[in-house]
Amino acid sequence: CIRDRWPPEPKSKFGTIGLMTRLIPFAWLLFIGTSWGLTQPLTKIAVSTGYQPFGIIFWQMVIGVIILGTVNNIRRRPLPLNPRVILFYFLFAMIGTLIPNASSYHAYTVLPSGIMSLLLSLIPMMAFPIALVLGLDEFNIKRLAGLSLGLAAVLLIVGLPTALPDPAMLAFIPLGILASLMYAFEGNFVARFGTGGVGPVQLLLGSSIVGAVIMGPLSVATGQWINPLHSWHAEDWALIGSAFIHSFVYTLYVMIVRNYGPVFSVQVSYLVTATGMGWAMLILGERYTGPVWLALGLMFIGMYLVSPQFNDNNGVGRTPN
Repeated sequence: CIRDRWPPEPKSKFGTIGLMTRLIPFAWLLFIGTSWGLTQPLTKIAVSTGYQPFGIIFWQMVIGVIILGTVNNIRRRPLPLNPRVILFYFLFAMIGTLIPNASSYHAYTVLPSGIMSLLLSLIPMMAFPIALVLGLDEFNIKRLAGLSLGLAAVLLIVGLPTALPDPAMLAFIPLGILASLMYAFEGNFVARFGTGGVGPVQLLLGSSIVGAVIMGPLSVATGQWINPLHSWHAEDWALIGSAFIHSFVYTLYVMIVRNYGPVFSVQVSYLVTATGMGWAMLILGERYTGPVWLALGLMFIGMYLVSPQFNDNNGVGRTPN
């Protein structure tokens, strides 16, 4: 169990709760969710102009190293490099970035950005059965119902011809689902095995370094290298922007988890999905059919049912990831 500190309610000298203080956690949540949602159409722009996944991943790792390394130096935290923690860096690079990003970037080349936002909302639902297998959670009818609604939403998208602009897009749905599966497994891996004795920022920094070391030669060998020495266009700025936003917002997310607890912070999933679709409509001009909006509703209900809930007795919430 993890004690979740709901947004604090400090009292003024007059004994009243400061409204602005109560709103600060929600403002952070809105900013983080909206920013993370923006990375999805930016990724769509980056992959839709010929850039290949390995080259994009390499430069995202490099940008992540610069940003997270700066944050880590400001915090004056060393980056451990013993064999055990390097293994954790490698594992998290693979399951948290390289595999899910490679699969999702291939999917982004064909699928609308909004559909990818919907598929990424499967993460908390997929985390539940993985937690059961790893012995991290107990069977719960309510969460099973949430998982079922998430699957129903996917079936709604893939089963109705009018849900997607082109039926040929169906073949890329599994790639989007694979990314969500990897992220769900990553969270449960942390719950089961920890982070190798380092903090979240150090873990992401170390895994970004390992990821860059792996993806640099691989992008060159496969012809997916992106040479930055050219006139920059929309796809270049989209790549830079997506990597910067992810690294910066991830650091903020760690902050709200520590300050306000995981039960409150997990609600960012709703905002990422909703704003991801909104940004795609605004930036890319995407429009969605009735089945997609129905699927979004099912996803939101499913996320609510599988999300950790407060314990009325002691304020303790449970979370599989």
